[in-house]
Amino acid sequence: MLLNYKSLTLPCILLINQIDVVTVLIIVVVIFSFLLILGVRKSYLLKKENERLNSMNTTIEDENEKPYKDFTDGHMYGK
Repeated sequence: MLLNYKSLTLPCILLINQIDVVTVLIIVVVIFSFLLILGVRKSYLLKKENERLNSMNTTIEDENEKPYKDFTDGHMYGK
């Protein structure tokens, strides 16, 4: 009799309701959506910052276009 009672209660404990599965899936989707939104926002902010830094980078390009200036004239090498 006791064996019959245990065999009936064990499957009932292991069963998961459909609403529980849906609830867990909704929670997982909300968490991953939140992380996705944070990632897209961070990517947008980094792109905006990169464009701002590239616009400030014009002075370095001007220095590269200057003609070469010989700086060894002031030094005394073994003459």
